[in-house]
Amino acid sequence: MLVKFFATYRTVTGLRRLELEAPQDVLALMHVLSDRWPEFRPLLLNEAGDGLGDDVIIMVNGRHIEHLDGMNTKLTESDSVAVTPLVAGG
Repeated sequence: MLVKFFATYRTVTGLRRLELEAPQDVLALMHVLSDRWPEFRPLLLNEAGDGLGDDVIIMVNGRHIEHLDGMNTKLTESDSVAVTPLVAGG
């Protein structure tokens, strides 16, 4: 599975992309990434660790997880996941 990091999340990871074995779902992936980069946890997950953080957008194969099954969206080895911060501006 391919995970792509964008904007400031590239700074956190030091990577543009990462190939890894697909976890069960998006929630499990957020925990894998948070375990690898502890400073990522408050950006990716809510305080309880069971939901998405307020300032992150996750897309699986080009589709926002809100339009899929949210954090329960299943992942496979052929999936591509984009992790990007919510950006605002004018």
